[in-house]
Amino acid sequence: MALFDDIGKSFLPAALVGLGTAVVAPALLPALRPLAKAIIKSGIGIYDSVTEGIAETGEQLSDLMAEARAEMAEEAEAMAEKASEQVEVGRKVSRRKKPGTTKG
Repeated sequence: MALFDDIGKSFLPAALVGLGTAVVAPALLPALRPLAKAIIKSGIGIYDSVTEGIAETGEQLSDLMAEARAEMAEEAEAMAEKASEQVEVGRKVSRRKKPGTTKG
């Protein structure tokens, strides 16, 4: 059958690659260990740098939000003070009018 012929043709190269890997891997792994450690160390360094940058950015954003809130509070206080002054001026004007007089 053609199906089994195809399996036989693709099985032999795959089996040879697997066998070769099993034979060569124990010899290569000790040589690759320092490289793997160096890659891991670099990854840890990059992670630490990125984490520090994110923390600093978050702190700066928090500072900006605090400044914006303080400015908003100052503006609200100034508007309330201005409104209070306008109410006080309105009271003074209404006290000056004589009872029974109309404008115009």
